[in-house]
This record gives sequence, structure tokens and C-alpha cells, in this order.
Amino acid sequence: MPIYRLPFRAMASQCEVVLAADDVDAANRLAGAAIAEVLRIEATYSRYRSDSIVGRINAAAGQDFVDCDEETQRLLDFADQLYEESGGLFDITSGVLRRAWDFKAARVPSADELAACIACIGWRRVERKGSAIRLPRAGMELDFGGFGKEYAADRAAEALLALGVRHGYVNLAGDLRLCGPRPDGAPWMVGIQHPREPGAVFASMGMRSGALATSGDYERFFDHDGQRYCHILDPRSGRSVTHWRSVSVVAPQAIVAGAVSTIAMLKQEAGLAWLRASGFDFLAIDHTGAVHRAGAAD
Repeated sequence: MPIYRLPFRAMASQCEVVLAADDVDAANRLAGAAIAEVLRIEATYSRYRSDSIVGRINAAAGQDFVDCDEETQRLLDFADQLYEESGGLFDITSGVLRRAWDFKAARVPSADELAACIACIGWRRVERKGSAIRLPRAGMELDFGGFGKEYAADRAAEALLALGVRHGYVNLAGDLRLCGPRPDGAPWMVGIQHPREPGAVFASMGMRSGALATSGDYERFFDHDGQRYCHILDPRSGRSVTHWRSVSVVAPQAIVAGAVSTIAMLKQEAGLAWLRASGFDFLAIDHTGAVHRAGAAD
């Protein structure tokens, strides 16, 4: 059975569906269902759209409760779990820090600018009543960007599985969820991006199932006075994490792999113990270039 690669763009990223199908028409039909699911999730949870549930919640900050559907409630429950497990480091109200950080301009924000943003951060302050949610202070925001792409990869792969796809995967800018091995049973060879050499592969691993997600300091960043400033920001200080260059995690679901890798980045020096305690396979590169790995990443 031939393998088809069907690229598309979503979530400001280059993505693709790779699958085995009888012919190109079948491949396009199957991939179309997965792509439609990714685009649905993007439209539903984009902070840039006033008509998305996130846009409506943010617009009502300091004012009213906003009712949420079951899917959104589950994601909010997941965010709450991540907040607890990370000791408050994974906080979906911390997206407001982008007001202070301009990675295109390569400018380090002042302490006052960061303090103004931090005043609007605090998942524990968010009010939930039944199916409704309220941000108590004007200027607060929710941002599902910390796990939205991985959630979309999972949902897209589940759409393919429901249609009978058993050989293929969904790749959303390097976050993968597999539907099964290659048609001959061989693993897919998955590359992990080099955090200091754009376009280069640092390592590769064979995967037949599960998911892979990577967090790193090379996606949105700038270097200033010998210091790298990246988009992964500690909600307590508002400043970039510095200990890890890249953390890749293998887990049954992309949303889990992504959460574990991001929390490891946020935990900085304590991230290695977090990764080991998770029980998941991982490959992590610290700020010195030293490599730490376990399981399939060996």
C-alpha cells in the first residue's frame, strides 16, 4: 500500500498528514478529515479570534462568567491538573507575558513591564462555577497555546483511526501522534530537530505508536549580550527559562508528551528529576550541550 504525504498549514506552522492508502483520492479524503479537525480546534481555541471560546472568555475578563462546552471544560480540567503537578509553573493565564516580550524586536522588557503582566497571572484566581468560567480581573487572559497544538494532533489522529487508518501519523510542526507503523510493520523514523543548527536533525528514533513532542529554546528567541531569551517564560518572574535547549518526550498521547516536556523546561535544573520520575522516554539537551536520555531515545 503506497504512502502519501499531505502537507497543510495550521496554527502558524507547517504541518502534514502521512498515511498509507489505496490511492491518492482515498488519501486526500482521509487526510481531509484530520485536517478539518485541526482547523476546528484552531478556530475554537485561538486567542486571536473574537468568536472563539478563548476570545470570549478573555473579552469578559473582570466582568461576566462565560459558559463552556464539555470539550472546553475537559481542557480546563487538564490545565488545572498541569498547574498542580508543576507547582504552578504551567499556568494558562501566563500568556499575558507576550505583552512585555517582543522576540522580533529582540528587546528585554523592564522589571516594571514584567510586573504589570505578572499582576494579571494566576490560575488559582480564576473562578469556575458549574460549566462557566470567569477571569476576575480585567486584563487577564487564558491561552491554550501550551497544549493546543498537541491536543489537535491527538484529535486529528483519532479522526484517522475512526476512519480505519492504521498506518500513518499526524505531524504538527514536530509534535507527532501516530496511528500505527508503516504498512510492512516497520517503525517510522522520526527526527528530533537540532536546537542550535536550523534544519538539522540531532537524533532520530523508530516509532510504531504513541506520540512525540518537543519543547525548546529555539522556536521563538533572541540572543542578547551572550544570553538566549526564549518564549518559554516562568510565570513567577516573567523571564525566560535558561537551563534546557531542548526536551523531547515520548508518551501515549501528544498532549501528555507536550505537557511533560514543557514542565521540564519550566522546572529548569529540577527538570531532569521530573523527566525521570515521569516514566516516559525522553531526550533532553541542557544549556551546556550535554545530552540526557532514557528509553526509546537511547
